[in-house]
Amino acid sequence: MLLQPDHHIHPFPFFAVDAAFAEEQCTVLDSLFSQDNAWQHRDGAFYRCSLSDVTARIPATFQREILARMRDITGLPLVERLLVTAQRMLPGQVIGIHSDRPLLGYELARLVVQLNKDWQAEHGGVLELFASPEGEVMFSVNPEYNKAFGFLLHAESYHGVTEVTAPRQTVVFNFWHEANTPELDAHIQALFAKLHFSELPAALDPIASDAEATLPEEVTFRAGTAAIALHRWGYDAATVVTGYQHSTGIVRCDSSNAETYAAVLLADWVAYLYRDSFDLVRWEILRGELEGMERFPRLMPTWQLCVPERGQFDVQSRLIHNTDS
Repeated sequence: MLLQPDHHIHPFPFFAVDAAFAEEQCTVLDSLFSQDNAWQHRDGAFYRCSLSDVTARIPATFQREILARMRDITGLPLVERLLVTAQRMLPGQVIGIHSDRPLLGYELARLVVQLNKDWQAEHGGVLELFASPEGEVMFSVNPEYNKAFGFLLHAESYHGVTEVTAPRQTVVFNFWHEANTPELDAHIQALFAKLHFSELPAALDPIASDAEATLPEEVTFRAGTAAIALHRWGYDAATVVTGYQHSTGIVRCDSSNAETYAAVLLADWVAYLYRDSFDLVRWEILRGELEGMERFPRLMPTWQLCVPERGQFDVQSRLIHNTDS
């Protein structure tokens, strides 16, 4: 299964496998298209295809095997959560250039498996990779039978599928990172529920006013959100101010007070997740900064979800740190 993956980092981290699965596994995947699926039809301006959740039709042993293999290939701490989608494109359909950002609680890695027997170049349906929405094609993956393509989702993972002239069948496996789960999403949404900056201590007012006069709104909003997290965790005004200044980049938090340092780093991270998306490189930096520190009680629920204790996944992402093969 997924033997001899060919790793690349340009235009974004991905790997390709020419013969992904054994014959009996391909038979399981083929059968997903011969059954009466509940298809969801997408007919937007740039995304035209039909999708069906087929997770329940993938045998449990198959799911465990592919999850273990993806952990090995990517080096990612992928949780015991899997979503499998069958995708069907009909003649005339196309998927335009887009990027799949891993928003809060979203999957981080995907494996795309092609199931198109007797594919010919004139059939189209080629998966193309780009460095930017307006750029030229940097890599192409023909939708040949049993060919697989795995990649990390991030803001610059631009890709698209050319127009098809014959039906195109694909199965997509979706995987979640241990530090960006739906449980974390629920936790952060609850933390920032009924967000009002008026609840922040008055000591922050002049500092925030000065920052808002000189810094971009997105920076000050994130800093204000970080301050809200610290305030709702029960920290004093001085810590709230420190967290705001740290998030704006005005002042770097002093690491001499371990709890303040950990609280400020976590507040900055959850504010970033709430406003933006999960960034694997930033998360690895955060994990390194918090490595070996005591986990303080009031931070424990957030800390455990954002930076789970190391277990079997004591590695860095191979898709981020590998070079082209």
